[in-house]
Amino acid sequence: MADSHAMGLVLVETFPVAPLGCNCAIVADAATRAAIVLDPGGEPDRVLEALSRHGLTAVALVHTHAHLDHCLSSARLSRETGAPILMHEDDLSLYADLARWGRMFGVPVEAPGTVDRTLADGDLVACGSGSLEVLHTPGHTPGSICFRLEGERGVLFSGDTLFRRSVGRTDFPGGSWDDLVASIETRILTLPGDLLVLPGHGEETTIAEESRLNPFVGDRSRPLA
Repeated sequence: MADSHAMGLVLVETFPVAPLGCNCAIVADAATRAAIVLDPGGEPDRVLEALSRHGLTAVALVHTHAHLDHCLSSARLSRETGAPILMHEDDLSLYADLARWGRMFGVPVEAPGTVDRTLADGDLVACGSGSLEVLHTPGHTPGSICFRLEGERGVLFSGDTLFRRSVGRTDFPGGSWDDLVASIETRILTLPGDLLVLPGHGEETTIAEESRLNPFVGDRSRPLA
């Protein structure tokens, strides 16, 4: 954890969680020890252990989108930490349908927790002296969002919209290839080139790298096979 005199949020830890290797991330305010958990996935014990190990109290559980691999444990985590569940309004129907998605993937699903607050483009999720900014980036799902952490080493949590050298699939219900490409090209790749990108799956990258090397955007844009 960073110096307790630091202002704003810092990235504390990120780790892949079951069932599909979603990258869960924890950001926190060093002074107040308040934390936001991003995309907790399906390993609540691991998330709780990480919070305890760093001496943090969760004040929000935020979701880049409502597919089950990103929010399978949200109900239990909300009960045990008291942290509210937050996601974009356009993904509420997907979230309500978690049980059916669980049956499709052979994954047990408990009843979804109540979404305490819906997020919209430009919203801020406050935590101590800092916040995460919400960018609505539809395409992978209608309510897909990215979260931007400002600071000396800024981070964009891009969910399943943008990956290292790849992009999110759009063949699930509510997906749109045209929306996905528009979101990436107009909302994400216009950000500063040195901005670190932590995707919902896989390795980190930067805005500049993806602007230059991602085969699915810009002049190289073509549908994901």
